[in-house]
Amino acid sequence: MRRRQTGRPPPAALQVVLAAALLLASAAVTALAAFLMGGCVLIPLALLALIALVAALRLGSRDLGSACRWTWTVLLLAFPLAGLALYFFWGPWRRAEALRETPWPPHKDYEHTRSADYARRLEEGFPTWGREARLLLREDWMLYKNTAVTYFPDAEEYFADVEARLERAEHFILMEYSLLSEGKLWDRIFPLLRDRAARGVEVKVLFDALHSAGRLSPSMAAAMRQCGIETVAYRPADSLTDRLRRSGRDCRSILSIDGDWAYTGGVCLADECANIVRRLGRWKDGAVLLEGEGAWGLTRQFLHLWEQLGGRLGNEYDYYRPHGPVRGEGWCQPCGSGPEHPGDMEALVLQAVSTARHFLCLTVSGFAPEEGLLRALSLAAGSGVDVRLILPGIPARKSGLLLAGAYFAPLLERGVRIYTYTPGYLHSPLLVADGEMAVVGSACMALPRFRRHHVCGVALYGMTAVEHILRDLQATLEQSREIHWDQWRRRGVLRRAAEAVLRFFAIWLT
Repeated sequence: MRRRQTGRPPPAALQVVLAAALLLASAAVTALAAFLMGGCVLIPLALLALIALVAALRLGSRDLGSACRWTWTVLLLAFPLAGLALYFFWGPWRRAEALRETPWPPHKDYEHTRSADYARRLEEGFPTWGREARLLLREDWMLYKNTAVTYFPDAEEYFADVEARLERAEHFILMEYSLLSEGKLWDRIFPLLRDRAARGVEVKVLFDALHSAGRLSPSMAAAMRQCGIETVAYRPADSLTDRLRRSGRDCRSILSIDGDWAYTGGVCLADECANIVRRLGRWKDGAVLLEGEGAWGLTRQFLHLWEQLGGRLGNEYDYYRPHGPVRGEGWCQPCGSGPEHPGDMEALVLQAVSTARHFLCLTVSGFAPEEGLLRALSLAAGSGVDVRLILPGIPARKSGLLLAGAYFAPLLERGVRIYTYTPGYLHSPLLVADGEMAVVGSACMALPRFRRHHVCGVALYGMTAVEHILRDLQATLEQSREIHWDQWRRRGVLRRAAEAVLRFFAIWLT
């Protein structure tokens, strides 16, 4: 029986519509006031312009990203009345409701020494990526070696492996998804969780309340709690205002089983992600499984956010650690970003793009890069690196390709090769550099997301899994259509205008 889904969050494009409507309304009000009141309106207008100027000047002292700073400056100076209203409601001065100040699960003393030793050995074999690992190590993201990594090129294989391991869980299951939706897939997963909870296994489920609105019913959430499954919703959006702001969300995908196995990637727990239903053509996703000491790097991130949201742990931190190392080649480094520490994943991506020597390939579900990433990609291609970018052929929003197209010109001019995945929606967030290093992330490689939302990922160095990811990317390229510069520069005037407008409002569309 098909479930009725209600209460879905409004689309991001609604923000743009409301902003445009407010701008037009303010212009009309200003013109009408000037017509009716004459010179009397000049003083309040001058006061508004002064306040807007002060707000715009304050933007220059904050680390917001060039796109965000540019959009707000234009709005404030060109439309003081509407700009101030929008700034009060959506402005970057607003912070998402602060989470509890909870310390991170501590590292063992030997982990710092061991990670430094791993970084030294990595640098001996791969000097470029050894420096990248040290960059993350300084931000307290440990480097691991005794870890086996399995790459899943699509969600179908991922969930088949997940179900097999859930059946064998003996101690705990920690599950965190940005989108958790009832459906045929959930009908397979929920009985496994219920059975494990009945056998005394500690089961915790964390999901983003806004992304899952209308997809996970209150009755199902209650049923989960009744059968012993602990649930926490990340920042429930209780009003239309909360839904429209859409900032500070949980975009992570983490599943830890008994501490020995931990998954991450772009996969969400919904039927369309596993191609049980077709909403955007074929949904292409990817994920990795860390088995061994590296699994702790993902489990630790779950535990920290769980406690920040008020969840309780049934045991000490050491209980959730892996039980022993697993033989594996190469090194892995789980990491993450969020509103409290926005620079880590951003630094990882920028460093990888800037230091690639021969080949670089990225897959992104939504492309609206900051100036830093755009310039890094252009410089890499201009220096002779084979840079390839793969985007969805059927985007989640109709404006998706138009917005992405606003950034194509400088990339195509410098030699970046851009493709669209023709079978459908490409959601898998991947980066591969020189066939030696790869990043598998939980959100698209768009720097604004790293600043505003909780995301996670894992960097892989010198592992067989990197070769598997590279082969999957090559297969994806064979199913994709390349966008050529000669064709692109002949696009129509209306499309160019739409791209310019969407790029201006990109801060609300990513």
